[in-house]
Amino acid sequence: MPIKIVQPNKNVELHLSDGRVLSGLRGAQVGDFLQMVKNDFSAPIVAAIINNEIHELTYKIETESHCTPVTMDTADGARIYRRSLIFLLEIVFANLFPKSKLTIDHSVSSGGFYCQVTGDIILTRKELDLLKVHMKKFVDKNQSFERKQIPVQEAIQYFTQLGYEDKARLFSHRHKDYVTLYSLNDQMDYMHGYMVPSTGYLRWFDLNLINGGFTIQFPRRHAPMQLEPMGDYPKLLSAFRQYGNWLTHLAIDNVGALNDAIEAGRADEIVLVSEALHEQNVADIAQQIAQKNSRIILIAGPSSSGKTTSSRRLAIQLLARGVSPYPLELDNYFIDREKTPLGEDGKPDFENLEALNLTRLAQDIEKILGGEKVQMPRYNFKSGMSEIGETVQLKDGQPLILEGIHGMNPRLIPAHLTDAAFRVYVSALTQLNLDRHNRVSTTDTRLIRRIVRDARERGYSATQTISRWESVRRGEKRHIFPYQENADVMFNSALVYELSALKAFAEPLLRQVQYRAPEYIEARRLLAFLEWFLPLDMNLIPANSIVREFLGDSGLKDFKIWRG
Repeated sequence: MPIKIVQPNKNVELHLSDGRVLSGLRGAQVGDFLQMVKNDFSAPIVAAIINNEIHELTYKIETESHCTPVTMDTADGARIYRRSLIFLLEIVFANLFPKSKLTIDHSVSSGGFYCQVTGDIILTRKELDLLKVHMKKFVDKNQSFERKQIPVQEAIQYFTQLGYEDKARLFSHRHKDYVTLYSLNDQMDYMHGYMVPSTGYLRWFDLNLINGGFTIQFPRRHAPMQLEPMGDYPKLLSAFRQYGNWLTHLAIDNVGALNDAIEAGRADEIVLVSEALHEQNVADIAQQIAQKNSRIILIAGPSSSGKTTSSRRLAIQLLARGVSPYPLELDNYFIDREKTPLGEDGKPDFENLEALNLTRLAQDIEKILGGEKVQMPRYNFKSGMSEIGETVQLKDGQPLILEGIHGMNPRLIPAHLTDAAFRVYVSALTQLNLDRHNRVSTTDTRLIRRIVRDARERGYSATQTISRWESVRRGEKRHIFPYQENADVMFNSALVYELSALKAFAEPLLRQVQYRAPEYIEARRLLAFLEWFLPLDMNLIPANSIVREFLGDSGLKDFKIWRG
């Protein structure tokens, strides 16, 4: 066939990931292409992956492309929906209550964010209902969100005039000379990440009055078009508030303020005070355990929450009080591998509580606490078989310390031993936000921690760690988060400076993720997030810091409690 020069075809093809091909006018928005197939997906489409780059539905298709719709039941889709909902909330709030300030604070487990309100308004159910009604009006009108790129200095001036010092401080450290803002009714704001095209997408939400503020509730991924009943999370809320108080002590409650402090030479002060607050909290927990004379100490938390370092620091504080806990390793109570329950994928589910020999564990705990000499099991990870382990006999009053994902599950130990147990839940409950409307996700902090540690300790690439993360999260939602309120105390392992310290180690790993890899989009998202942080010298970080568990050179890595 002869080669010849022709005029571009008016139409262009969009190849869907399921093999179907859509044809439409060149330059049409991808959202227009996807209109005819929108009902064929498990949840509403809120964005699209075009040639392995995520784009908003307003993105114009100029050339033949490959497309994977992004729906609300995916991680990226859920983030886009929530971010857009927050933008609508804060625009409506500013219109109704111009003399008050709204801050998006932290997540709640049932699907939502806790929001603080300060200023002239005393928030009641009446004001909250008014806010909800006006948000619904915007949804019904289906008004477009307009995306604009403006010079950084112009953005700084704009937010300074509005009195949004946190946003102006954030942009003052930006390396790029532009910033992307969104507008609704001529009101602009910065939202870190992609958005839905218009307010009509935001049909599922609710507002609930709680603890002087309110929660904005949204669907969770497994049920993207319905809201879950609101749970009660007093201990989690208390842990978040304690961290908020710590940030007040440091005069740092957003990333711009952190960057200002680092730039001003205050990094050593930030590190030392942050670590002192951590140690004070660990000491308080140890004091509670000692006063209650607890015989069983259970420690649990999600992946990369710093459980190992937290457990060892707690043990040291207990030792300082004359209490020598005996570490009982739950891994040794795995049943034989061939008997392990299977997961949904047909593979052994080692995170299932039934993967442990609960009967043997209960018997051994009772005998040990009764002063008997007990022959412990030892699990051989190579053979997948339980073998004979060491013999244990505790001294009078010596408690057991058990660390593992099931520590908050009431079925782990016999019910009649509940009063003898003290449960500590460890998680990185960061409350440091980019600005008052853009949260720093606790999950993102943990993922960045894990990427750095996996590369150093296991030789995993960022691609490998990201690829496993979704499975890790599923296990946490099933085995850890439902039981977190069973804790006697929650230890917040987050440190205000840690992302600045992790930045220099995480960024090179994330840049190595290949463009064609499925994990590329997540790597790009994390890199864009880390851009906001100024780096901090890791040499300032003490050897017993939780951050050292991930960066390396932890002075507690080889710490063991003497078993004599």
